Amino acid sequence: MTTTGTGGAAATTATDRSTGTVAVVPVKAFDRAKGRLAGHLSDAERARLARSMADGVLRAAAPMPVTVVCDDDAVADWARDAGAAVVWAPGTDLNAAVELAVGRLAGAGVPRAVVVHADLPFARDLSALATTDGSEVVLVADRHGDGTNVLSVPTDARFRFRYGPASRAAHREEAARCGLTVREVTDERLAWDVDGPDDLRPPPGWGPVPGLPGGDGP
Repeated sequence: MTTTGTGGAAATTATDRSTGTVAVVPVKAFDRAKGRLAGHLSDAERARLARSMADGVLRAAAPMPVTVVCDDDAVADWARDAGAAVVWAPGTDLNAAVELAVGRLAGAGVPRAVVVHADLPFARDLSALATTDGSEVVLVADRHGDGTNVLSVPTDARFRFRYGPASRAAHREEAARCGLTVREVTDERLAWDVDGPDDLRPPPGWGPVPGLPGGDGP
C-alpha cells in the first residue's frame, strides 16, 4: 500500500488508525446485485457472490465499527447479525444514501467516515485509511483509475459524494471545493472491484474471487 499526497509528495498512514472513525458500507439487495453478470452467473450465484464480498469487506474494516446503508430488509438483518449498525435509506441513489449515513455520523460526533464499496473481493486493512488529520481526504481509485473504491472523509466537511463515471476526478474536485487536501493510496487489491465478467479473473497468485461457484470463501 503506497500513498501520494495532492502535490505528489509521499505521505505516511496515520499511526492511530481507527480511533474516531466508522466504516460506511452501502449494500444493495443481494438478490438484485451484479446484474452485469446475469449472462455468466445464475441469480442465486450472483446473490451468493455479492454477500460473500460484503462479508469480506466488513471483516476488512475491523477494528473500525461499521455502518451499513441499505434499503433491503434481508441486507439489514445480515448487517445487524454481523454487528454493524444500519442506516435505512429507501428511495435514494448511492450518493444520497452515503451522504445520509455520513451526516448521521457527524451528528453523533464521529469525526471521520471511511466509505467503502461492498464489492471488493480482496479488501484488506481498511483501518489503514483512517486518519486524524481533519483537513485530509484519502482516496483509493479503482484499477482503471476512473472510479472511487474507498473514500475517507471528515464527516463535518459537507462533502458532496459524486459516485458515477469519473468519480475519482469528481471527488478530487469536491475535496478542493471543501478546502481539503487529497492523499491517494495505491493498493491493487482494494482497487479490484467486481462489475463485469472480466473482474471475475483476478491476477495470477491471488486465488479465485471469493463466493464464486466452486471457489473458497474469503
